Amino acid sequence: MPKKSNKEDKNPYFLKREELQLTRDQASELLESITADKIEKIENKRMKPHPDEVLEMAKKYKAPELCNYFCSNQCPIGQLYVPEVTIGELSQIIIRMVASLNDVQDNQKKLISIAADGCIDDSEIEDFLKIQDKLEKISATVQALQLWSEKMINTGVIDGEKIEACRKRMK
Repeated sequence: MPKKSNKEDKNPYFLKREELQLTRDQASELLESITADKIEKIENKRMKPHPDEVLEMAKKYKAPELCNYFCSNQCPIGQLYVPEVTIGELSQIIIRMVASLNDVQDNQKKLISIAADGCIDDSEIEDFLKIQDKLEKISATVQALQLWSEKMINTGVIDGEKIEACRKRMK
């Protein structure tokens, strides 16, 4: 078992490798295409990983949240458009989802009124932005649910084959 670092400012790549109790050399063997030296540079923030390296880490570490971290924190485009999502427990995600949906439903008439004339006038801007913020929260919660389910499939908690079979039947 590798000794645990006492470094304080660890990025998610570093934390996930430690959680899996892998040395950098072991991680490099698992990841195949990323050297231990490069892993060290990524983990110590001296080098940003390439998107395909993040995909490989997410797959081999069974940690889809690494992709969201990369997109929301390290990709210039993602930093503008992808919110950082925390997975959490299923019950927390569902409660956040229902609360967000209720907020939007409470504002449904206002949104219809704003959209009715096809433009947003000065008196509607503030309400529109508040509703847009609530919709973004729904989007982030949907992403959290997707990451949660992917993580559960990757770790074997949910049977991935049954999921795929059900998806095919639903098409």
